[in-house]
Amino acid sequence: MGIPLDQALSIGAYVLKQHLTGRKRYPLVLMLEPLFRCNLACAGCGKIDYPDKILNQRISVADALHSMDECGAPVVVMAGGEPLLHKELPEIVDGALAKGKFVTVCTNALLLEKKIDLYKPHKRFNWSIHLDGDKEMHDKSVCKQGVYDRAVEAIKVAKDKGFRVNINCTLFSDAQPERVAKFLDDVKTLGIGGITISPGYAYERAPDQQHFLNRTKTKQIFRDILKRGRGGKAWPFFQSALFLDFLAGNQTYQCTPWGNPTRTVFGWQRPCYLLGEGYAKTFKELMEGTDWDKYGTGNYEKCADCMVHSGFEASAVVDAVKRPWKIAAVTLMGVKTDGPMAPDIPLHNQRPAEFVFSRHVETKLAEIDEAQALAKKPVAAE
Repeated sequence: MGIPLDQALSIGAYVLKQHLTGRKRYPLVLMLEPLFRCNLACAGCGKIDYPDKILNQRISVADALHSMDECGAPVVVMAGGEPLLHKELPEIVDGALAKGKFVTVCTNALLLEKKIDLYKPHKRFNWSIHLDGDKEMHDKSVCKQGVYDRAVEAIKVAKDKGFRVNINCTLFSDAQPERVAKFLDDVKTLGIGGITISPGYAYERAPDQQHFLNRTKTKQIFRDILKRGRGGKAWPFFQSALFLDFLAGNQTYQCTPWGNPTRTVFGWQRPCYLLGEGYAKTFKELMEGTDWDKYGTGNYEKCADCMVHSGFEASAVVDAVKRPWKIAAVTLMGVKTDGPMAPDIPLHNQRPAEFVFSRHVETKLAEIDEAQALAKKPVAAE
């Protein structure tokens, strides 16, 4: 696996402590989105469809660091949008490292060569470069030619400067298992530290709604891919082996949305990184004021086909700590890629989808307008 031993041991100890103290819900990874603005417009992305007034918003350094303290998760993943567009991101990264966090910055790498000298290599820091397959696959995914070549060049530059570099890969319904396996072989030769792979989530605002995977096709595609890599043992995955086992249909997991709580310019996002159904002002309010049972596969229509790592990686990690023999078996033998699949969660009782995007946008725009009006209001002399 591509997870450094110190990180695996630290997170394992953290989870074990929560388990032994009887804490039912706790975060593993803080998903920090310091902005929504991006320099790409990918057809499968539902993160950037906002008016300019919202795209121009930024989470401040102070608010970002306070969110880390509020949450307490041992890992901080900074995403977006394109986080390298945030001018104060180097300060946020340094602050997170000073707090002892394991830090990942997700980026499409278009700005990485220009910005990289603002950052320093650290044993708890890594870049996660977005690559959705080989050159043709990735450039098609991001809707722009030449992005793959620039990302690969940025990987080489970052490695030459001493950084740990991972890649993150999202797969859609047109994924060809043999071709994906060849891509994973190729990126391994670049000397990357780890691979994060996941099926795409069907964002309601994504321009392309035709290429998202359903659960049945997800499981078969991942079986066909992992079969070509000795059950996944051929590649350095930056993920739990049990999450890969879940993707291949060998585990029945309900998602753990509080495992990867998300902080955006709107606040703490309910219920998860993928769904913006509401927002809380504090992490405590998020955890205690969210009706978690309303969400998840079998509970909510929008969750029906989701098998994304931001929801299920935490489920796999918790299972590994509670039942270490399961992850030991998968690590030793590889992911099972044939035979019967584990039963899936029935969907007949799920509630229908609600569509609330416009309401949240209107509320945020009103907040921005009010704040701008107050900033312009003259202060009376005493």
